[in-house]
Amino acid sequence: MTDIWNLWMGRQDWVRDGDGPALGLGPTGAFDDGHILSPCVAFEDGLYRMWYVGSRGTVAERVYSMGLATARDGVRFSRRAEPVLSFADGRRSVLTPALLRNADGSLRREGGRLRMWISCCDFPSGSARHTLHETGSDDGTAWDPPSPALLEGVYAPTVIQEGGTFRLWFADVREDPWAIRQAESPDGRRWTVADRPALVLDQSWERGRLFYPAVVKADGLYLMWYGSYRSGEREMKTSLGLAVSRDGCAWTKSPSNPVFGPDPSRPWESHFTTSHTVLRDAGGRWRIWYAARRKPPFVNKYFAIGTAHWDGPA
Repeated sequence: MTDIWNLWMGRQDWVRDGDGPALGLGPTGAFDDGHILSPCVAFEDGLYRMWYVGSRGTVAERVYSMGLATARDGVRFSRRAEPVLSFADGRRSVLTPALLRNADGSLRREGGRLRMWISCCDFPSGSARHTLHETGSDDGTAWDPPSPALLEGVYAPTVIQEGGTFRLWFADVREDPWAIRQAESPDGRRWTVADRPALVLDQSWERGRLFYPAVVKADGLYLMWYGSYRSGEREMKTSLGLAVSRDGCAWTKSPSNPVFGPDPSRPWESHFTTSHTVLRDAGGRWRIWYAARRKPPFVNKYFAIGTAHWDGPA
């Protein structure tokens, strides 16, 4: 029998769902009419809910709030008109929401409540300081004010709970080149970060930074879809690679990387396809929701959210 590890190292034939995005920019005047990214998708009670971040203004002036959209099919989402979480000071951004999940990616509640971790940055100030915060909600619509900072230098967290241990993977943005790091906690608040990065730049297609780790456990393996800028491109583009681990600590990148990337034939996602959620549905099919950017000039940090499916390794 072919080893499942080797199967996961093969190519991935993702099929886009529909001709257009799952969610585009909000209407003129809405909180998300300029930039939209970071889809955090969960399936519960027959409904897909997508928490995402959106902003108005120029790239330099952007301040993100978190929105909510829903879909029965996971493809055609309808948004709430108003954001569901913002920082009270009006300057700090809510970034890259990550729900507490079981290792298989399914939603995990604590005492009936949702737990979520977000990154934060004050972009208008010109600061590059990113911090990790926690929030909670009963219904996914009304969220607690974000906690004080839990960790420094954290962007794009993903959090799972196994037994009594919370496991965190994130992009370490304290210095270039960005790398992927991991941490553990007994309660989701006090984190111990591993001394060595989980992933660094070391494949020929990668350039500049690694970001957006999305970790799910399946087939007895930890699977991480992560993003990087593409080397050898005249214009800035991003794609996704896959890394596989038996313990969630020591990772091996797929020789088939990148496994998912932009589609030049679709103008709204011709350059970026990162900032993503990856889940396996009840039927065993894999689903991805990703943020996309169109060609320069990059007026929109991200322009739309797309979705695709894949039957999994042969």
